Amino acid sequence: MDMVRMAAEQEISYSGARSKRAEILEKILKAELIRTGWPLEKTHDLNRLFDFLAERNSDLLPTVEPLCDVLAQVYFTDRYPGFDLDDPDWPKLRAQVDGVTALLETVKSRLPAS
Repeated sequence: MDMVRMAAEQEISYSGARSKRAEILEKILKAELIRTGWPLEKTHDLNRLFDFLAERNSDLLPTVEPLCDVLAQVYFTDRYPGFDLDDPDWPKLRAQVDGVTALLETVKSRLPAS
């Protein structure tokens, strides 16, 4: 998260920061799902993970849905050449980094202390 935050602040590697942000969101969603008893499934599909949260009536849905909507395709398109056609929108990226950071803190606060 620190690398993504730094890239957003310094406006370095837009597609890399977007792709990493999607990967971080995936890990956060999986952590929340596992916490609720979900049997880990190997998937990178943010929409599928969102659906699993919806099945559990998660209170995080209003926060997670807009992030999944924006990042679901990014996870794949920013990893392969030819799909990086969007102009960088750094202010939007920084706002999304803030959203993912807040979600991370929420989920971390729900996990048992180790």
